[in-house]
Amino acid sequence: MAVKKTELYSLLWEAANKLRGGVEPARYEDYVLTLLFFKYVSDRYKGQRYADFIVEEGTSFDDLIAAKGKKDIGERVDKILSAFLEENQLQGSLPDVSFNNENELGRGKELVDKVTGLIAVFENPAIDFKTNRASGDDIIGDAYEYFMMKFAQESGKSKGQFYTPSEASRIMARLVGISRIEPRQGRPWTLYDPAAGSGSLLIRAADEAPVNRQGNAIVSIYGQEKDNSTAGLAKMNLVLHQKGTGEIKTYSTLASPQYTDEYGQLRKFDFIVIKRWTKTLIQNNSVSEYDLAA
Repeated sequence: MAVKKTELYSLLWEAANKLRGGVEPARYEDYVLTLLFFKYVSDRYKGQRYADFIVEEGTSFDDLIAAKGKKDIGERVDKILSAFLEENQLQGSLPDVSFNNENELGRGKELVDKVTGLIAVFENPAIDFKTNRASGDDIIGDAYEYFMMKFAQESGKSKGQFYTPSEASRIMARLVGISRIEPRQGRPWTLYDPAAGSGSLLIRAADEAPVNRQGNAIVSIYGQEKDNSTAGLAKMNLVLHQKGTGEIKTYSTLASPQYTDEYGQLRKFDFIVIKRWTKTLIQNNSVSEYDLAA
């Protein structure tokens, strides 16, 4: 039975509320979305051979559950996540968080209770991704983007920094004409965002592209994002949208472009999407007065 989006959103916001008091709202996303990502990958791939991710004993969400209530829970969670990332060569791909951070999560029993409470929220059957599916709807990726907006509202940060409204992304994706391409021999089509943010615009544009007879994408995804933490969120977002082969690199695109050809020149791409924000207003979950360019 597929979980309702509203139910999933409610549960994830419950997890964010566990962090109130000590953790700045701007940091909620790092903790909650790291656990969302890990729970999703663990449920989907644990015990599977030849899967996209290696999830073995000692590096799964079940091991986080076993750490609940332990005095050293923060240290245990950090080790489990670190082992998973190392096993899958994903070091640096997640936001920089530590579940043993006493400055943010408190000391002693306070830290134990907060981290235990976070893990407990993700034990809810509604977030069992082994069995819950939404036919024709990428509910996990959508939840990720929903919380990008919620966290931006909570933190008061510039809304365009992390989150591009899905409606605007879909319009942009259609404007660039990527839906009209056909498979070609030799190399796939390429899609690039030089200011990738959370990756939502890249994802929507790639969704518009056709697939080949085997159902595989005929577009390769590339992005660059100057903020390291945001780049990590974009990488998670690609995975949650089943686009984990996409590349996201860090540093400022203008000051230090990371994509060059064999001659050291700037690499050329078939499609480039970029957003330009002038003034953004989020009110009642709607966005107005934004300016987009492709």
